Parts: sequence; C-alpha cells; structure tokens
Amino acid sequence: MKTINYQNRIAIINDFTGFGRCSLTVEIPIISSLGVECCPLPTSILSNHTAFSSWFFDDYTEKMLPYLEEWKKRTISFDGILTGFLGSEKQIAIVKQMIEAFPERNGHKTFVIVDPIMGDHGKPYITYTKEMCNQMKELIEVADLVTPNLTEACILTDTPYKESGWHLKELSKIAMQLCDMGAKQVVISGVMMGQSIGNILCEKGKGEIKLLRSKRVGLERCGTGDIFSSILEADLVNGVKLEDSVKKAMRFVKECILLTEQLALPKTNGVCFEFLLKKLK
Repeated sequence: MKTINYQNRIAIINDFTGFGRCSLTVEIPIISSLGVECCPLPTSILSNHTAFSSWFFDDYTEKMLPYLEEWKKRTISFDGILTGFLGSEKQIAIVKQMIEAFPERNGHKTFVIVDPIMGDHGKPYITYTKEMCNQMKELIEVADLVTPNLTEACILTDTPYKESGWHLKELSKIAMQLCDMGAKQVVISGVMMGQSIGNILCEKGKGEIKLLRSKRVGLERCGTGDIFSSILEADLVNGVKLEDSVKKAMRFVKECILLTEQLALPKTNGVCFEFLLKKLK
C-alpha cells in the first residue's frame, strides 16, 4: 500500500437535497472518492430538488455564520473551497466572508472554485435578482476557477444568449471577459454544438483558448454540473492539470448518463454515478 503523508481538504457550500442526486448528495461522495476530505456547509435543506411538483425547504442562511464560527474555533483550514447554489444576497456575502476567513492551509493559498449556479437555457432562476447577479460578479473577482454554464457566463458578462450557433471566437471573448473580472481560470460548460457538447477552457496569461467536445448522450439531467465541478475541485487540489481534469469530468459524466439511460431511470432521479465511483482515479 502506498504511503500517505497528507490528505487534502475541501469545504463545499451548497444546498443539501435528500432525493434527486444533486448538490451536496452528489459532491460529497465524488470528492471523497478522489481521496479528499469533504466538509459541507449547507445553504438550505430540501427533501428533493425543485423539478418535482412539491418539496420541503429549510433556509439555512441564519445558521451559516454560527456554523462557520465553530470551524474557526477548531482552527480548521482548507486546501480548497467550492461554492454552489446560493439563494440570497446574504448568502453570497457570507461566502465572501468565509473565503477571507480561510485564506490558506499549510502556507498554500486556498484554491477557490465558484460554480455560479444562476440559471439555465438562457434565463436566470426566479430567485436571482439583479443585485444577486452583481454580487456574484464580486465573488468571481476572488475565484481561482469559475465554472459557469453558457447561460451563467452570458449573465455574468452581459452577453445576449442564444441556444445554438456559437462560434469559438464569441465563446473565447466571454471566457476572457470572465478572466478580466478576476478569475484565474474559466471553464464554460455545456455549450450545445450540434450532436456534441462543448466545454471552453481559458487560463489567464496562457493566451490559448481550448474547446473540448463530447458526444451528446441521453437526457439532460439534474446533478451533472455538480459532478463536473466537484471532480475539478478535487483534482485541482490534488495537483491535476485543468485540461486533464475537464477531460476526466466529461468522460465520467457521459458514462453516468449512459448507465442511467440503461437503467431507464426517470429524468428527475438525476444520474446514477454510484456504480462508477471506482473508475474515478
């Protein structure tokens, strides 16, 4: 057995959804399977995600700061911080405070990934106000990596959205704008390109914009973005190059969708990833 001298640790800020395989219920096992200690900070508790006809919801906003105070008492530090769905201006402000309060571990800067869950299919989620969008832009300023989908990238850069017909030059401009806002690395995910899905990679200072494609398979399902961003966060604190991590995440998400289709699971059940965790290395 290989000698292990150190274990990386990530804090994840997201909602906890009991059924439907998304958010923390996806991110915790994915990150743990990659050998990283995972410390969740819930923003809310849901019985199931909101694609169902009804759900139980408990807002955790007022509990987040007391929760963090206990972490401070333990003198905990993190190699990475991953943000997910934030439901209010106050939650975004709390996340900014957290990033400031936990800046490094063992002399190395804490790696911050912002997954700006704000909307899809060209529209912001109903909970997202203009002020929240502006605050999210401030969060981008302190991010080492930002992982928006195309809708979110358009919202953040005030770019008109279109469902298809994107050229690499247009997508590159959006990615570079996000870098200009402060992000050191950008991955724009889920760009529909005919029978393929594209992911745009931009790393500040490197100049070259990369497009990575994967064949579209199955139905669009909840939780795939959470799988994607959690693989990236775990890999990056483990020292994996961004392009290699994106390729791994694309392969894994595709395999999960194919297995889910094979099992004929309802769309609302998310993707079946549990049988495939042993493939994540």
